[in-house]
Amino acid sequence: MGSVVVAENVVVSDSSVGPFGRRTLLKGGAVATATALLTVAPARAAGGVFRHGVASGDPLPGGVILWTRITVSEEAAPGSGVGESASVRWEVAEDEGFGSVAASGNLTATEASDHTVKVDVTGLAPGTVYFYRFTALGETSAVARTRTAPAISDSPERLRLGIVSCANWEAGYFGAYRHLAARTDLDAIVHLGDYIYEYGRGKYGGRNGTVRPHEPANETVSLADYRIRHAQYKTDPDLLNLHARQPFICTWDDHESADNSWSGGANNHDPATEGDWQDRRAASTQAYLEWMPVRAQGSGADVQIYRRLRFGTLAELSMLDLRSYRDQEAKPGAGWREADNPARTITGKGQMDWLTAGLASAPVRWKLVGNSVMIAPLVFPPLEPATTAAITTALGVPQSGLTVNGDQWDGYTADRQRLFRAITEQQVSDVVFLTGDIHSSWAADLPIDTANYPAGPTAGAEFVVPSITSTSIGDMLKLNSAPIAESIKGVNRHFRYVELDSHGYGVLEVTPEQTQMDWFYLIDVTDPNSAVRHATSLAVRSGGRLEPRPAPVS
Repeated sequence: MGSVVVAENVVVSDSSVGPFGRRTLLKGGAVATATALLTVAPARAAGGVFRHGVASGDPLPGGVILWTRITVSEEAAPGSGVGESASVRWEVAEDEGFGSVAASGNLTATEASDHTVKVDVTGLAPGTVYFYRFTALGETSAVARTRTAPAISDSPERLRLGIVSCANWEAGYFGAYRHLAARTDLDAIVHLGDYIYEYGRGKYGGRNGTVRPHEPANETVSLADYRIRHAQYKTDPDLLNLHARQPFICTWDDHESADNSWSGGANNHDPATEGDWQDRRAASTQAYLEWMPVRAQGSGADVQIYRRLRFGTLAELSMLDLRSYRDQEAKPGAGWREADNPARTITGKGQMDWLTAGLASAPVRWKLVGNSVMIAPLVFPPLEPATTAAITTALGVPQSGLTVNGDQWDGYTADRQRLFRAITEQQVSDVVFLTGDIHSSWAADLPIDTANYPAGPTAGAEFVVPSITSTSIGDMLKLNSAPIAESIKGVNRHFRYVELDSHGYGVLEVTPEQTQMDWFYLIDVTDPNSAVRHATSLAVRSGGRLEPRPAPVS
């Protein structure tokens, strides 16, 4: 791992506590459109020292991560491994004009970290909007905005999050980011993984092929490759503007390294031609931590990105890492029975213990879980294990039914049972999983036993957001997949919403009474100026199950 530069000469001053969620709302605005103007200056996408923008992330009551990359010369391009060191000044202020500076310090950008810098600012006031900027080589970055989380003892009236995943550069434009950046009512963006894609140029486009080509042209394997790919994504103007307006809370999924990755390899990794998997994994991890505003613990092979963020007494968000510790996925055919093997894991024991203990002890109303792959059972048909054990054993399929996607929790049923059992035995209520990965939209109650739904108990609810651009089932089939979605719901009754065609994002609102997800879809991801439409909304009341809602939150 290359070292992440730490701050030096940090100066922190007192700052008044502002209410969490202090916003500039559009008059009567349910959904702010692209005409909504923030006072934050547009992020710079091309040329100059700060051409890759600025970002913030992982807000705490007293602090936040700040990130940028500087270009010290044209030769010192991302992944080049060359370039002189340079001093970088960072400032955090209570006002856009920086008349009241709350914290500041100096960093050193070096080629060891690809000239990226990241600082974990502390000493800030909880529940407060701040402005920040960087200065280096005689140039000052665009002024950006972030916010801290509320104090852990505060009781916010609401928390509102943008929920996104799966942004493939080659498949289209990141219009979803543009529409989220235009909103003035969000507290943070939760990115559930596949922030970048590793494929070589032309290997994984969209419905109509490649919309814009990847850099580098080859598949990302080396540290330089991953650095170049991250840098390319951070030239997208819509992504840059969203980073400049909201703090991100991120986890990785598989494509930050390689398709369907697990602890010992990946479907899209060939050791014969691409070298040792652990070397590739280390390279992708280093580049990710260099280029993302993520608060990680440890370093090298021991780095840990699963973590929790509190939002007063209203909610706690547990962000999972479902790639670093998992066993290889169960394969179709004889391998399906491995889905039930109690020795196999998707979380690893340490993360599972951390998750179950945290859910049981969380002193909040809502327990949110940032979950990169779907946890709701999706099987054909759903079977009652006790009475069908002889049949499923003879057929060599999992006891709950035929698994559709072994890369999801369906391929690791013992871990899912451990988690659901812990939730029910500890009487943990109001658990909501937030999920990406599958390039489609889903909402489900989470039954302990699918065959006994809806009469039996549930462990919570799950909201799955569509991809930003990555190929949907409708894209692959090149037809309207609504009949398929209806068939899925017909045999999996706990799914209350399934949409397999569209691309877009979700907006999640958490209040003491309910948690609601609104789904928004882009009209055309191949159009950089695409409009967006509201598709549907569902909510789960505290102590309840999923219910439809007639309109998005306002």
